[in-house]
Amino acid sequence: MTSGGRTPVRVGVFGLLGSGNLGNDGSLEAVLGHLRAEHPEAAVDALCGGPEVVTARYRIPATRLHWYRGEYRTASRAGAIAGKGLGKLVDVVRTAAWVRRHDVVIVPGMGVLEATLPLRPWGFPYSLFLLCASGRLFGTRVALVSVGAAEIADRPTRALVRWSARLAAYRSYRDALSRDAMRAMGVDTTRDEVYPDLAFALPTPPASAPSDPTAPTGPVCVGVMDFHGGNDDRARAGEIHRRYLDGTTRFVRTLVEEGRAVRLLTGDACDASVVAAILDAVDSPLVSSAEAASLADLMKETAAADTVVATRFHNLICALKVGTPTLALSYAAKSDALMERMGLGAYCHPAREVDADRLLEQFRALEKHAAEVRRTLAERNRDATRQLQHQFTALTAALFPPTGHDLDPHHAPTSRKAP
Repeated sequence: MTSGGRTPVRVGVFGLLGSGNLGNDGSLEAVLGHLRAEHPEAAVDALCGGPEVVTARYRIPATRLHWYRGEYRTASRAGAIAGKGLGKLVDVVRTAAWVRRHDVVIVPGMGVLEATLPLRPWGFPYSLFLLCASGRLFGTRVALVSVGAAEIADRPTRALVRWSARLAAYRSYRDALSRDAMRAMGVDTTRDEVYPDLAFALPTPPASAPSDPTAPTGPVCVGVMDFHGGNDDRARAGEIHRRYLDGTTRFVRTLVEEGRAVRLLTGDACDASVVAAILDAVDSPLVSSAEAASLADLMKETAAADTVVATRFHNLICALKVGTPTLALSYAAKSDALMERMGLGAYCHPAREVDADRLLEQFRALEKHAAEVRRTLAERNRDATRQLQHQFTALTAALFPPTGHDLDPHHAPTSRKAP
């Protein structure tokens, strides 16, 4: 009980959290910051991919998302296939039991309604469907908060994602493209709002003074990714990866030949192989790699740079948030939409077809207009902060309603049924 005699609201957070993806964890951090500031009485725990990491880093109890520990390894032997199949059945019961213990479950940001990277329907889409279906069954309010979405061609994945969205009690999106995608897939988005990505709500480190904006000579951050294309590119994944790696390596080599220091950034543990390949190909003391463990670390790195060229979505957000001129190696429409929203739509380059010469032209044009770009980013970041304040206000109204009020069936369903 709280000091006022009321039972604390039981809040769950759900997703591939603590699994090595810095963007996912940054979204969780933003939501936890809001809950601790505005709802300190709430009892919060997680159902997630890396429970040990989440508990150690964020000081909340956490449960493993999947019963079968080999969930994300390819199952080729009969025993592994049987274990994974059994795990899917066990997870129905585990997820339902976990959801039933909560009043509210929040899915914090992330691209949970998209398949812009390789994804199987029986992986996370199945887990998300179990969550949302359990929420509807037990009257637990499930909120998809500032999430990413994209139209999905694969029919089983599309069906699971569509039904997950329909069953959620609250939905908001991180860009208009996401909302349009869900509408195109048959979800009624009439009441759904668009807000900036949750990472824009994180604290911003102090900005470093850039070098001479008329002739930048300072460090360049290059955010890399273990990129093999998306769900529809599996047949040419190897070709896409080679082209991406070759083009990015040529770009880094040219910067080094011009005397520029290059700092390689990642956003997921799997990106380390790309960093190693570039360091091996460009053997120079001017090239180094960052050991970032959070979006805060990434923001410090990008704040210290004159310019950033990045692939991963949350690498881009970190650079844009600290006001550093940024060029996107764009692998999905969400990156283009983000850059357009921040006033840098002209500075996008396709990650599937990296052309080092063209990339260098865009990079030099960006540095030429660095002072103007910094002013634009300062204005757009102020807008993002204001919009996220509205997001959190709307979330509170939807998920933490005053007792005894009539609630909106879409944005604030009635309280959880007693077990």
